[in-house]
Amino acid sequence: MAEEKRHHFFHHKEEEETPSDPRKEEKHHKHLEQLGGLGAVAAGVYALHEKHQAKKDPENAHRHKITEEIAATVAVGSAGFAFHEHHEKKEAKKRDDQ
Repeated sequence: MAEEKRHHFFHHKEEEETPSDPRKEEKHHKHLEQLGGLGAVAAGVYALHEKHQAKKDPENAHRHKITEEIAATVAVGSAGFAFHEHHEKKEAKKRDDQ
């Protein structure tokens, strides 16, 4: 049978056999770390906003509380991503120093 080409929603790049430039890799992880931190701050601010809305709008308080919890969860996940990228950046720097 002939091999079929399947459509994938996510197109992943093939792994490079040679390591990329360590300085570019370090810069890339630093950028992603900063984006993760920014996402954590933004989601945290939105969670606080929803908490305020829940007190201000008792008619829709349940909806605001649910949205607040979701935003808080996103903030924690984004902070975890920033933490992960921080460690990736440190590893890339270590490889660069060698």
